Amino acid sequence: MRVLVLNPGSSTLKAVVLEPPAREPLATIALELEGDATRAARREDAVARALDRLRAAGIDAPTIGAVGYRVVHGGERFVGPVVVDDEILAEIEALADLAPLHNPIAIETIAAGRRMLPGIPHVAAFDTAFHASLPPDAIRYAVPPRWAAEWGVRRYGFHGLSVAWAARRSAELLALPVSESRLVVAHLGSGCSVTAVDGGRSVHNSMGMTPLEGLVMGTRAGSLDPGILLSLLRTGRRTAPELEEDLDHRSGLLGLSGRTADTRELLAAESRGDEAARLALAVFVRSAAAGIAAAASAVPALDAVVFTGGIGEHAGLIRQRIVGRLAVLGLPPLPDEDPSVDQGASERDRRIGPVTRTGPAVLRVAAREDIVIAEATAAAIASA
Repeated sequence: MRVLVLNPGSSTLKAVVLEPPAREPLATIALELEGDATRAARREDAVARALDRLRAAGIDAPTIGAVGYRVVHGGERFVGPVVVDDEILAEIEALADLAPLHNPIAIETIAAGRRMLPGIPHVAAFDTAFHASLPPDAIRYAVPPRWAAEWGVRRYGFHGLSVAWAARRSAELLALPVSESRLVVAHLGSGCSVTAVDGGRSVHNSMGMTPLEGLVMGTRAGSLDPGILLSLLRTGRRTAPELEEDLDHRSGLLGLSGRTADTRELLAAESRGDEAARLALAVFVRSAAAGIAAAASAVPALDAVVFTGGIGEHAGLIRQRIVGRLAVLGLPPLPDEDPSVDQGASERDRRIGPVTRTGPAVLRVAAREDIVIAEATAAAIASA
């Protein structure tokens, strides 16, 4: 079956055509959308442009047998891929409050895809589904029981589609069965999280009920003392909508640097002596290293620390700084890397750093949510 995978981001739309179980894409389209697409419904135009570019690449719409979509939050309802109908789409929309930065654009993309490609199955695959295996002590917050029982306050975990692929690919690189591998996967990009994977199952994720918790990110703050938010609300300095805007769009690397969330720009500014850029990167590195160390405590042993996502794949200097803080886990320092290696488009998946007799490996794995989504799409259709 030829599957079109649509992966909507806040300012991008990625379209990949695959024929599972083949991993090599037949076509890949990446659209940069002007501005912040979370603030306006621009998905119809984006999907139309993606289909036009696929047609120009030789992929005509009638040859597509199904469409799979990345959806960030599936709540407790969706723990696996599902064929979308009007009722399912309404249920996904009901979860938008849990991922207001992400689920609405996925809903718009699915609605546009169904209109433009009628008569074929459309399947939603959820980032939270991989984390359905989280144990109770990884899910519960230390809050009054009513919060959990009546209001559904709990951790879900995110970046599951990326982590599922990274865990599978890492086991291949280590020549281990997935069922015997013990990994910490750091997905570092505009959104950042760390997952502990024990035998192919998620046992810890740094994100929480929403994708705001955990590591410092591009424009998101990550974990904060909740007393800060209470104080700002109590004193009237911020309203709830203003807090949401600040924490989603004005914090993270952007808030720390005062200029950009792009690590390439921050590294260049740091080299010129920009103190705010230096501090932003230092806070980011500390946060990521702490997240990796915390996740390592959730597995009985550690075969590898795996870097994936835009920053995890490409930013060798940042990886080097993060690993430099993790000697306590037995990770040897990473040598200086040739920047040209990081910019290569092919075969990023490899072991980086020295090979040691003891201690975990450090791996770099290209994010391939598209493979996981395409396979999930085929599986959901087969079982429908």
